[in-house]
Amino acid sequence: MQAGIFAKTFPGRDPQTVLAAVQGAGFAAAQYNLACSGLPSMPEHVPDGTAAAMVAAAANTGVALAALSGTGNMAHPDPAHRKAVVRQLRAVIGCAAQAGIPMVTLCTGTRDPADQWRFHADNTTPEAWADMRATMAEVCDMAGVAGVLLGIEPEQANVVQSVADALRLARELQTDRIRIVLDPANLFESGPAPDMARAVAEAAPLLGLVHAKDRRTDGQVAPPGDGAVDFPALFAGLRGVGYDGAVITHGIELPDVPQTARRLRDWLA
Repeated sequence: MQAGIFAKTFPGRDPQTVLAAVQGAGFAAAQYNLACSGLPSMPEHVPDGTAAAMVAAAANTGVALAALSGTGNMAHPDPAHRKAVVRQLRAVIGCAAQAGIPMVTLCTGTRDPADQWRFHADNTTPEAWADMRATMAEVCDMAGVAGVLLGIEPEQANVVQSVADALRLARELQTDRIRIVLDPANLFESGPAPDMARAVAEAAPLLGLVHAKDRRTDGQVAPPGDGAVDFPALFAGLRGVGYDGAVITHGIELPDVPQTARRLRDWLA
């Protein structure tokens, strides 16, 4: 396993600057965001040379690009919005393929029209699931042509709320493109965190990426190790299922980076 971080944690609008900061902070991998190349995170078009610059910066710094963020609201109540997300994801997936990045991470979305990370009561309706599934089917087709995997993250505020939901979606679509992004802090909203070993075992058949984020019992996001998530149990579970990919931290501020890097290295060891 490799310790990684959201590239967007660091300031900068070119990949060399940002990935040098990732490397300098002690991380071997990054989840890249096109904002780090001076673009919108979800652009309609990716200029020529963007992917090549990302590849060059990764080679110069030795930072592996584990995933590219492609988070748009795939369950938005407006069909026109969902169609725009598909267009944007076509550009993001194409960039990932050109850069040799194996996975694009997605947001399965919410019925909230203003915030793709905010819960809406209609998220659990059959209509929300059907709209999200139809959007995902289009994106899976694009990913299959490009040879890119799609990472979906169980998230309490989204339509896919649990590992079981993610497994169901992959079964219904009968696709080999979907992988689970396991973020332990997104498996609960408040109170005690769920059993991490059980969560890893459940996700293992499709586990593609792990996020290292923490959450306090009052629901507030915290630096890893300062909240309710049992990270030693998480890493033990990951070793138990043979996971050897990146563990990407996020949800932290720049002052938290050195401590988080040390903790991740300790847990990995």
